[in-house]
Amino acid sequence: MSDSIVDGEPASPVGSVSNSQDSTSEFILVRRRSVIVKAFAMALLLAVIAVSWGYAWRTYRQAPTLGGPPQAPGGIVRGFNGFDVSDASVPQDKILRGGPPRDGIPAILDPKFLSVAEVTYLKDTDEVLGFIQDGDARAYPLRILVHHEIANDTVGDVPIAVTYCPLCGTCMVFDRRMDGETFTFGVSGLLYQSDVLMYDHQSESLWSQLKMESVAGDHVGTAMRWLDSKQMTWAAWKAAYPDSRVLSPDTGFARNYGRDAYSSYKRSNRLMFPVPETRTELKRKAWVGGVIVKGISKAYPIEALAESPTPFSDTIGGEEIEVVYDAEAKTVTITASDGVAIPTVQVYWFAWQAFYPDTLLHTP
Repeated sequence: MSDSIVDGEPASPVGSVSNSQDSTSEFILVRRRSVIVKAFAMALLLAVIAVSWGYAWRTYRQAPTLGGPPQAPGGIVRGFNGFDVSDASVPQDKILRGGPPRDGIPAILDPKFLSVAEVTYLKDTDEVLGFIQDGDARAYPLRILVHHEIANDTVGDVPIAVTYCPLCGTCMVFDRRMDGETFTFGVSGLLYQSDVLMYDHQSESLWSQLKMESVAGDHVGTAMRWLDSKQMTWAAWKAAYPDSRVLSPDTGFARNYGRDAYSSYKRSNRLMFPVPETRTELKRKAWVGGVIVKGISKAYPIEALAESPTPFSDTIGGEEIEVVYDAEAKTVTITASDGVAIPTVQVYWFAWQAFYPDTLLHTP
């Protein structure tokens, strides 16, 4: 009888049985691996979804809402970086988080200075904000201020806050003495009408730069004293004030002071945060020189000043003033009839008209 017949049935070769078993085992192994990979991928997807939903929920719980932000114990309103805005003099839903948290943009509290001869990090075309008190002239380069927005300093015997909001383009100096106290200021991380909201370390009240008053906290409604300063190019400043002192890049913070994070923003007509726009005579980011005389605000378009002969006389609220624009120095100077300088700010039109919708507008 043939070896291939066993009890009348064909016999399976031993090699065929072994190959079939190996194939089955390999198939099972592949299937198991596939199931494990799919399970891992599904678990990873669920984890990502969970994290995303968790972040979205935290953001929702922290964000201000039109119906009123959620209250936390002690009257602090969540969504405002821990500041109490329950008594805010401006609409709470117009106070927005700018992105960085409280002190995420660190204010300078202990500024160091260099002589003009020691400065090697500025170009002639760089802009500085200058302040002079009792013969002490100091310059604060915008390339440093853009990373800090506030520098607390004392010039002569006057404690000052040097402030810069790159979103509005506004450089302004204020006396830090108010309500019988001397304050130091930090950056709250909040904005009102796209403008920086400062806070004082002593009471944690919020202060609006362009509104020039406290808008929330113990000092709500208290006005700030705006001091005259000079914004101009570094070339113009060092020529006019060769013995002045200049803010040093040795601030104690690791920052790239050669980089301007707002360069593309300056070139664009777009805004990062909404503001009321009721005045459309100029482009949003047209530069104007803003001034307030006897409670009356007026804007002088820089482009018009550059094309017109200056100085020229003007009258605001019955007060005669003189307006001078130096195109090379990129500076606007406005003085009263007695020759005393009137504080002036170079500002984007959208910001000035948002805070001063009834502002007068100079036309040549």
